[in-house]
Amino acid sequence: MLLLAVSFLSFLLVIQASPLDQVLTYIDDHQDDYVQHLKEWVAIQSESGNPLKRDSAIEMVRVVGEAIKRLGGSVELTDVGSEELTDGRTIPLPPVLLGELGMDPNKATICIYGHLDVQAARLEDGWTTDPYVLTERDGKLYGRGASDDKGPVLAWLHAIEAFQKLKQELPVNLKFIFEAMEESGSKGLEKLLIERNATFFSNVDYIVISDSGWLSSKPVLTYGTRGNCYFFVEVQCAKQDLHSGLYGGVIHEAMNDLIALLGSLVNSTGHILIPDIDADVVPLTSEELLLYKAIEFNPEHFKDSIGASRLRYEAKEDILLHRWRYPALSIHGIEGAFSGPGAKTVIPAKVTGKFSIRLVPNMDPNVVNRQVTAYLNQVFAELRSPNKLQVFFNGGSKAWVADVTDKQYVAGRRAIRRVFGVEAELIREGGTIPIARALQQTTQKSVLMLPIGGADDAIHSQDESISRDNYIHGTKLFVAYLDEISQLNEPRPTL
Repeated sequence: MLLLAVSFLSFLLVIQASPLDQVLTYIDDHQDDYVQHLKEWVAIQSESGNPLKRDSAIEMVRVVGEAIKRLGGSVELTDVGSEELTDGRTIPLPPVLLGELGMDPNKATICIYGHLDVQAARLEDGWTTDPYVLTERDGKLYGRGASDDKGPVLAWLHAIEAFQKLKQELPVNLKFIFEAMEESGSKGLEKLLIERNATFFSNVDYIVISDSGWLSSKPVLTYGTRGNCYFFVEVQCAKQDLHSGLYGGVIHEAMNDLIALLGSLVNSTGHILIPDIDADVVPLTSEELLLYKAIEFNPEHFKDSIGASRLRYEAKEDILLHRWRYPALSIHGIEGAFSGPGAKTVIPAKVTGKFSIRLVPNMDPNVVNRQVTAYLNQVFAELRSPNKLQVFFNGGSKAWVADVTDKQYVAGRRAIRRVFGVEAELIREGGTIPIARALQQTTQKSVLMLPIGGADDAIHSQDESISRDNYIHGTKLFVAYLDEISQLNEPRPTL
């Protein structure tokens, strides 16, 4: 009799729950299914940077296309051309998936961007378990792509499915743009955006991206990323490598010149020494600084998590500003120099230094290229070296920043409050996500980054993971976000 009463009470609670609460409960009840689906996706080794895995990247796009069709959507797998490899062979690029679900003129239309490719991963690289077998340990789901970006893409599809399983109408129209070359430069994508801007994107109201992560344990909205310029600086002193016992002391060694050039780029405090490099940086306002003061961030924990003995800055605001808001120059390596184990008394004939500069608004990659090239040539001239110098610009992208007062950010903050019961943190990313700027610049639509990955997910690294909690609550967040977007034009209290 007691069991019957409890069952009846549970039935009443379900009946009384709001439609949205019913969807959120459904997600909780089906989380094991969602983990299994992610396991199936992780098993597809869609490494875009490995030509031998190109078929897997293409398969991944097709798998997601079939999943959208099962939800009732239409899918176009768009040919974006081919890629020429270094050995002269040509292989097809994975198609870009363009999808659509719902065409109600009375509803807002959301376009969801995500990527289906992953960075290379091997067990022998230092993974605890096979990177392509999703493994759950201590509440975390380990596997390549679990957080970047298969888990978030799948969470969007689960959010849609949850509405449908409960016979609830989707509150918005949806469009999808999913690629499988993001980890390798998104080849062909920007051209496609321009070609389809007047058609596919014409009725899109808002664009949302879930390809980033939180800063701490609190959910965030990301409104900016840094750009990037990458450079090669090459110095040649001879036609072939030389024996240091025979030639050391009588020639101008290329390595010495290169070290001098690289050492001239930045000082010990991190200040970039290239003249006027920061002339176009947008000044920091007092209002913007307040955003940084409100962010939850522990400098000591951050320092310890990366194994550093000391950071350049101590104050929270200074660390965050230099991670996100100011330009930074990093030296990445030297090609052509002896780097193997043991000793080798060689003078390399040609060495190439590699470095990049992270850009912030309103720095322009073309201007930075001219500044860097002129500066390095000036420093080299002062060395009075007879060697040959060449500076190569390997491409660049501008920074992206959005308006945090935009209505879509209002909806995002409300959705986070609804699901997590806390206020969203507004943050930037120090890295470069070119698609955000490309989408905003091409379509002139509002772009929001709504991440669900955790701060310790180790994306691109060994033991990448997403916590089960973030994965499931992230699915709920997407449901709440879609619902909040649908209510933006309805009368309600402001934030």
